[in-house]
Amino acid sequence: MFDEDQKHKFSQRALDEETDIFPFMSLDGGDDEPETDLPEQLPVLALKNTVLFPNIIIPITIGRDKSIRAVNQAFDSDKLIAVFSQRDTKMEDPSPKDLFAIGTVARILKLLKMPDGSLTAILRGQQRVMLKEMTQEEPTLKAAVQSVPQAKPEDDITFQATIDSISDLAQRAVEISPQIPSEAAVMLNNIESPTYLLNFIASNLNLKVEDKQELLEVNQLNDKATLVLEKLQKELQILELRDQIENKTRGDIEKQQRDYYLNQQLKTIQDELGQSPQEEEIRKIEARAKDKNWPDEVGDVFKRELARLRRMNPQVAEFSVQLSYLEILLDLPWNDTTPDNFDLQNAEEVLEADHYGLDKVKDRILSHLAVLKLKGDMRAPILLLLGPPGVGKTSLGRSVAKALGREYVRISLGGLHDESEIRGHRKTYIGAMPGRIVQSLKKAKTSNPVFILDEIDKVGQSHRGDPSSALLEVLDPEQNTNFHDNYIDLDIDLSRVLFIATANSLSSIQPALRDRMEIIRISGYSVEEKLEIAKRHLISKQRKEHGLKANQVKIPVKVLRSVVEQYTRESGVRSLERQIASLMRHAAKEIAYGRTDKVNLQTENLADILGPSVFDSNGYEAIERPGVGVGLAWTPVGGDILFVECSLSAGKGKVMQTGNLGAVMKESATTALSYLKAHCEDFNIKPEVFQTTDIHLHVPEGATPKDGPSAGITMLSVLASAFTGRPIRSKLAMTGEITLRGKVLPVGGIKAKLLAAKRAGMKDIILCQANQKHVAEIEPNYLKGLKIHYVERMSEVLKIALAKR
Repeated sequence: MFDEDQKHKFSQRALDEETDIFPFMSLDGGDDEPETDLPEQLPVLALKNTVLFPNIIIPITIGRDKSIRAVNQAFDSDKLIAVFSQRDTKMEDPSPKDLFAIGTVARILKLLKMPDGSLTAILRGQQRVMLKEMTQEEPTLKAAVQSVPQAKPEDDITFQATIDSISDLAQRAVEISPQIPSEAAVMLNNIESPTYLLNFIASNLNLKVEDKQELLEVNQLNDKATLVLEKLQKELQILELRDQIENKTRGDIEKQQRDYYLNQQLKTIQDELGQSPQEEEIRKIEARAKDKNWPDEVGDVFKRELARLRRMNPQVAEFSVQLSYLEILLDLPWNDTTPDNFDLQNAEEVLEADHYGLDKVKDRILSHLAVLKLKGDMRAPILLLLGPPGVGKTSLGRSVAKALGREYVRISLGGLHDESEIRGHRKTYIGAMPGRIVQSLKKAKTSNPVFILDEIDKVGQSHRGDPSSALLEVLDPEQNTNFHDNYIDLDIDLSRVLFIATANSLSSIQPALRDRMEIIRISGYSVEEKLEIAKRHLISKQRKEHGLKANQVKIPVKVLRSVVEQYTRESGVRSLERQIASLMRHAAKEIAYGRTDKVNLQTENLADILGPSVFDSNGYEAIERPGVGVGLAWTPVGGDILFVECSLSAGKGKVMQTGNLGAVMKESATTALSYLKAHCEDFNIKPEVFQTTDIHLHVPEGATPKDGPSAGITMLSVLASAFTGRPIRSKLAMTGEITLRGKVLPVGGIKAKLLAAKRAGMKDIILCQANQKHVAEIEPNYLKGLKIHYVERMSEVLKIALAKR
């Protein structure tokens, strides 16, 4: 009912506030004050945070200069002052429109000067008044006011019943609120005037200024009593709820103390009887150990460590460490294996259903299953799936586990730089735990799961050790039969685990680690493969994730092809899946808005849904000026085309190379220029031209580092084109390294490069004759539309590349 900080004493407020410390009353204010004659104008005091009611005495701390002058002027005359509450409590200099129209005329009983220069005035409300007119605003506020009498109750019986209810509720509030002094109950009993009781309760309710002002402005006592009763009931409900919460909290604390006392008693009784929870835990561990199928060496260590646990004091920290160690020994699947499914037909169907293409990878897995079926047991090889992101390396591992009927475990090695993450910490360290290999085996609950080591090429190195070196023992079939974890401190057989590692690039893998794995390269997908993957997997997956049914959205093959060719240029299908998700979101929006029941996407809708096309194959068609050629490059995310430009200018034979080129590409450019100088007569180039011409070789997108041997014949073709003035054939791309003897050498990444050339709209490709065997491994459908020219000599390259005049 009352403010929580209410006490019968003053407290200092900020200098810039006029507010009540708390409403209080004197015992001699029990009768209604008769209305007195009011002067023509009275000084005005604006209150910020409270409302003054008739017959109520409150202290006010006054800090504003205008208010201090008004109080002093009133105190020096008839001690009467008009008190009005502000509408906005933050207003420092209120105008007449900022004050409520109904206020109270108060008598200043006492005026106290505070040490900080402010005043504290003791005010007693006299009668309600209405602000008629503000007669003065400077240096103090003065106003003409009119008395507003309180209307008598119309129904005495109903009014008296309401007053009795208010009195009872107020007494209840005093009883349950510890912040209200008990003397307040006596004070309430001594109030005989109903009007005074209503004003006293209204003044002491914990209400906002607006709500108190509403109570002050009510004319009819019946209405005022009803409104006070309603406000008081709400306040009492809050007090009762708070009392319940405090009692519950007090009960919870007492329960904790009781539980602690009982636990101490139970511990004493158990000690007397020779029983303890620790002993019960040890018996459970012994019971579990009887059923374990583990090597004899592990069983001996377990018995020794268990005996050591029995000798330990349960209160020491080492007890819980030792207990955790024994539980991990029990949780590890030492000789527990999952039976392999040797149904090769079923395995082939699973792999075909989950992944389209990837024939070489599937054939390798089926070969492993065939040997395992015939022999019954073999050391599992370590497979490394190497390829760009988004081609399905990680998901392929899950399909392998499904085909074999084994458990699937995956750990990500990206950013791993602590050797202890692999080998574990020694038990002597605080917070020691096994390595991630052992933890994953514990999670799999079998000793022959399919174990995916994701992103093995992104393993880091720091002062905490080299995780790549720790992985040597894990991935070496000759050593992983006795893998040693520092925490377990026992040899663990990992030879039955089928490890499948994934990587985007071989260059960042430690050579010794790379040597222990069988590398299976997964190249990027062609447009046709992407279309099949989208039709078989991506569309149905995204449709389901977006809450759509098969008959609600249709994406024709023509639309899919446009999405693949114009909005994605990657080796994998992640970007394609994101674009399909955008199409599904568009369809879901149209259906959710009720605009249509089914969405049939068309090619002309793509620009509105996905935005303008990102890639345009027609941009590579016409290269009409000399000195511009297209090369083919391999990147960790797949193949890409590479423009090489050459510009000649009068000078002294200076050569400049730009475009963030690596050392190998710079050497290729130098070799190409040397060959051209040595054979200039074969191309009708005068030797002295090289002495009077500056050469500028540039590979666009200078922010991207470029290196590798793939651009040798491209550099040669561009230089020859610039010096002969003959442009390179349109839609021609090439890749290969060169020597000073005029030979063309083979390069790698042929499939990725050819797919990139096809995506870019190339028609003719120049490759080294030695790369013909790599082209033979590619599906003929992927090469449809490409004409490949195989060469052995650099002269053959120029004969094909340079257009006839």
